[in-house]
Amino acid sequence: MKVFFHLFLSITNISIKHTMTIKDLEPSSIWGYFYDITQIPRPSKKEDKIRAYLLDFAEKHSLEVKQDKAGNILITKPATPGKEDLPTVILQSHIDMVCEKNSDVEHDFDNDPIETIIDGDWVKANGTTLGADNGIGVAAELAVLASDEIAHGKIEAFFTVDEETGLTGANALEKDFLTGNLLINLDTEEEGEIYIGCAGGKGTKAYFKYKEKDAPKKYFWFKVNVKGLRGGHSGSDIDKGFGNANKILARFLNSISRKKYNMILSEIGGGNLHNAIPREAYALIGVKEKYKEDIRVKLNTFLADVQNELKHTEPNLDIQLESVQIPSKVINRKTTEKLILALNACPHGVIGMSHDIPGLVETSTNLASIKILPDNLIEIGTSQRSSVESQKRYIVNMVSSVFELSGAKVLHNDGYPGWQPNPDSKLLKLAQREYKALFNKDTKVKAIHAGLECGLFLEKYPNLDMISIGPDMTDVHSPDEKMKISSVAKFWDFLVKILENVSSEDVE
Repeated sequence: MKVFFHLFLSITNISIKHTMTIKDLEPSSIWGYFYDITQIPRPSKKEDKIRAYLLDFAEKHSLEVKQDKAGNILITKPATPGKEDLPTVILQSHIDMVCEKNSDVEHDFDNDPIETIIDGDWVKANGTTLGADNGIGVAAELAVLASDEIAHGKIEAFFTVDEETGLTGANALEKDFLTGNLLINLDTEEEGEIYIGCAGGKGTKAYFKYKEKDAPKKYFWFKVNVKGLRGGHSGSDIDKGFGNANKILARFLNSISRKKYNMILSEIGGGNLHNAIPREAYALIGVKEKYKEDIRVKLNTFLADVQNELKHTEPNLDIQLESVQIPSKVINRKTTEKLILALNACPHGVIGMSHDIPGLVETSTNLASIKILPDNLIEIGTSQRSSVESQKRYIVNMVSSVFELSGAKVLHNDGYPGWQPNPDSKLLKLAQREYKALFNKDTKVKAIHAGLECGLFLEKYPNLDMISIGPDMTDVHSPDEKMKISSVAKFWDFLVKILENVSSEDVE
């Protein structure tokens, strides 16, 4: 009987483990709100549903709320009794998410909720991005606003729109929207680390105009698929040595585009977002029938070379070749040649390391996307980052030069400024002290190569004292994105302690 009872308990425990959802995790308040957020589609520039949720939340909790022309939302919670003399603290996160999925996954980011999976001490999604960037920050703000147990001064919970594709909300922030001088950004990805600076960035796009030609007969047509790469964030992951699917594809096409094979290009595409390292890319190409076996052999040799080069960082890299039907139209040879040469020459990755902060990437560029647009246009999307403004301009000009030499039209977005570190920040000193008291160890103080909205906030509110914190996350901006469960509790406790112990003396 005892053996049967223990067996029953074991089976029951297995069943509980397998049916557990993120709503069952602790702290229940922050995980409950994070669950709600995963159920609300919120692609960049399509944040209406999450904005409606936030406005409804404010109404249910009888909190003051306002919305600006860009769609940013500010929910204000009064100080708890006896704490009215404490300084106002702004909590800030963005409400949009990067929408990336594996090619074999059916998911409509405009309408479908994110399906979350608990895997040991990690939460991830089922073949899509998780949206912990920056959904966990939004959840933390809502948990603070809803709590009756945290003693704090006035709280301004600030939610920005369209951070991922253009920092639109931060760019459009009005100078009288916020009242506090202390801001805690909740958009970093390492628990136990406090960020006090970030790189500035700019986007560069190149456009090739091509002529359509009839596809020649007696050609062997096939599709080359580069897949299995990790992808990742084009800022925080740019120094990890991950492969870029667009660069790998361009490299192979360049090796077979010489006169010998008479290669013709019909379609090409790869990557999606400016701030994600591309995981997949493809091209539909044709060669004369007599060269089809040569191309297969060449691809196998090329794949072996690249797999060897990336064996430590991209163990799942694969390049597949499949026969396809003859296309109706192809891209003219002259444009094809210029496009492939430009893609092959375009820099990607780390350009320089910081001499001020050891281990920090100073300057980088990402060959992010290749897209065929209507009206016979091919768009190449790239993004440049640097913590030094002059170096940012330099790498932007370098990328522009490659495409301009190839005859492409080049356009730039407005970009965004970096956030200059302030090691004398009083908010930083307070946070360091509270972390040490909580966990009996020191935090690490860092700057990040990824872009944060803080630099734009500082332009509008030059007196802001800011830090950025968050739980552990990996592989953000890719379907491998995951968040460490145990780090969320520490992140939450840390945030609460800062709010409970901030005082006028700390920030004067």
